[in-house]
Amino acid sequence: MIMKKTIIGLREFRENTETFIKQVAMGESFVVVRKSRPVFRISASDEADDLWERAIDFTKIKKGGVALKDLLAQL
Repeated sequence: MIMKKTIIGLREFRENTETFIKQVAMGESFVVVRKSRPVFRISASDEADDLWERAIDFTKIKKGGVALKDLLAQL
């Protein structure tokens, strides 16, 4: 998969974060700049699956997940 790199402003990134997350999931990469200087790069992580282990999917217990206070009350 070829990653497309695009330069975007920090304000644009903050205002449209969900849109950029979806685009990153489709293979795009973004360099975020503030005052014309690069601040960080956002891209998909090939290692993400290796770094995280799902212990439990709370959305299978209750649609939308379980509130933290409810979970802590059960402990």
